[in-house]
Amino acid sequence: MTCLPCVEIEPQIEANAAVVWLHGLGANGHDFEPVVPELRLPPELALRFVFPHAPARPVTVNNGYVMPAWYDIRSMTIDHDVDEQGLLDAAESVQALVERERERGIASERIVLAGFSQGGAVAYQVALTYPEPLAGLLALSSYFPTAGSIRPNPANSGLPIRICHGSMDPIVPEALGRESCALLKEMGYHPDYKTYPMQHAVCSDEIDDISRWLQERLGRRNQ
Repeated sequence: MTCLPCVEIEPQIEANAAVVWLHGLGANGHDFEPVVPELRLPPELALRFVFPHAPARPVTVNNGYVMPAWYDIRSMTIDHDVDEQGLLDAAESVQALVERERERGIASERIVLAGFSQGGAVAYQVALTYPEPLAGLLALSSYFPTAGSIRPNPANSGLPIRICHGSMDPIVPEALGRESCALLKEMGYHPDYKTYPMQHAVCSDEIDDISRWLQERLGRRNQ
C-alpha cells in the first residue's frame, strides 16, 4: 500500500520513538505541527512526529463539499449513521504508517497513536486492533463510533489510553468522550479521562498534560 502523504518532524538525534497524529475533519497534517515545540519535550526522548494528510472526499453534512476527511460524516449527530467502511479504510491506511515506522527501526512498543476529533475515531480503531503492542493511544475531543463492531487484538489489551475533551465542545459533545471512556472500561481497558474548560480545540493545560503523558509512555525507562 502507498503510504499517505505526511508532515514529519524529526528529533535532534536519531529517532527511537514515534507519534502518528491524525487531524480532524477539514484540516490537514499541518494542523498540529505548531503543537510540537509547545510540548517542550527533552531532546533525548528522540521522538518523531508523523502528521498524515487525510484524502479529500465529499462530506455529506457539508452538502457534499470536498474537503480533507478520514471518512464521510453523514449526520450532524456524528455517532449515528457512521460511514464505517470509510473509517475502516482510513484505519488501514494509518496502520500502514505504523508499519512504515517499524520498518524505519521503531519498535511497536515505542509508537503512540493520537487523533483529534474524527482523527481520534480512526486512532481508536487502529490502536485497539493492532497486532503488536503499542506505547499508547491519545484521543482528543473525539468519540468511538466502531465500539459496537470492533474486534480488539489481545496484543493491546493493556494499552495505555488517555482521553482529553473540552467541557464546552459544541462539535463533539463531551458526553461522547465520556461514553467512549465508559465503553472502553466495559471492554476491559483502563483509560484516563480529563476535561478542560474549552470548546472543540486544544489548550495550554492540555498540551502540558500531553507532554507529561508522552514522557511517561516513552521515557528511557520504558525502552
